[in-house]
Amino acid sequence: MASLKSFASVDRFIAEIASPATLRPAYLLLGDEVFLYDRCRKAVLATLAPEDTRDFCLQDLDLAETSIFEVLDRAQTPSLMAPFQVLFVRNLKTLYGRGSKKEEFAAIDAYFRSPNPQALILFVADHLRIPTDLRKMDYQDKERFEKIRETLGDWCGTVELARVDENDAIKWVTTTAESRNVKFDPDAARELVDALGADMMLIASEFEKLLLYVEGKNRVTLGDVETMVLAAKQRSLYELTDAISAKDRPRALLLLHGLLNASDGGEDAAIGHLYMLARTFRQMLIISEKNVRDPRAIWQVLWQGFRMPPFAAEDLIKQARRYKSRRELTRAIRLVARADLELRSSPANKLLVLERLILDLSTEPKPNTYDPSQQFAIELS
Repeated sequence: MASLKSFASVDRFIAEIASPATLRPAYLLLGDEVFLYDRCRKAVLATLAPEDTRDFCLQDLDLAETSIFEVLDRAQTPSLMAPFQVLFVRNLKTLYGRGSKKEEFAAIDAYFRSPNPQALILFVADHLRIPTDLRKMDYQDKERFEKIRETLGDWCGTVELARVDENDAIKWVTTTAESRNVKFDPDAARELVDALGADMMLIASEFEKLLLYVEGKNRVTLGDVETMVLAAKQRSLYELTDAISAKDRPRALLLLHGLLNASDGGEDAAIGHLYMLARTFRQMLIISEKNVRDPRAIWQVLWQGFRMPPFAAEDLIKQARRYKSRRELTRAIRLVARADLELRSSPANKLLVLERLILDLSTEPKPNTYDPSQQFAIELS
């Protein structure tokens, strides 16, 4: 595939982990671009955690639940069942909370002075949003970014998971199609990227559906994209959030079931739906806080990679105005975060988790009562 600027940091990382000579003891995955994070994770698993030993060598840890001391102890302890250990460590922001954390950083320094050569630690800092142009990074995110690099950069390789540039997204579509013996017309690629707001997760998903749609023809035209994007609109969560914001519980449940039935993975695609649901509520929160009333103004308050498709702009403004306060929208985001945590804990009944979420979202919050979802507060800035 042709070299793409937006993918450069990830490509360097993938090349490094492929060779024992260049592999570092740890890496910082900085940014919330899920598409690029998935590329990194898949490369690590394919190279260092093959399926036959994955149950014994892969650990997914959360610093909100597991101390950094335990993480380092696990990294230092050899496994009897696998020759190499891979540790993905989420919630890195916990290390930079209140207090000096002197003991924690002293332990980190001690470990990296003599790291286990048979272990790889990947610190995930997905609380940062890195724009395509680093010069336009939010001041608070820039401060966090620099602090992480100052404290861990000497020991860890840095991988920037920044938003993918629109032109790079178009090139990705055409070159990926070419690698699979399909011609993707340039105007069709641009329409796909524009229609989906340069959101790489959505683009990759619709790209796969388009390739299935043109199977045998091996060419994707503008007409094919227009047909499939229309279908994508019908499958999208915007109708569901419309029912939720209108507090129409019966319609919301029907739309939930329709989404699950239309998904190739059924209930197994639930986490992807929750990702988009949380994203949509975050968009509504910004629209509400900035008092956006004209769809044309949305592009001034929502950054590239975080915009909705143009067809949804007016609907989302209407939905956002149904919420009376920031508290109602942040409550919705926290409820989605709680459901996401439940789903990742492999519940006995995923559908029940989703149905309960939709009912909670579609119900007016009671005033002055304790909201159990508060414990799942997430970074909104």
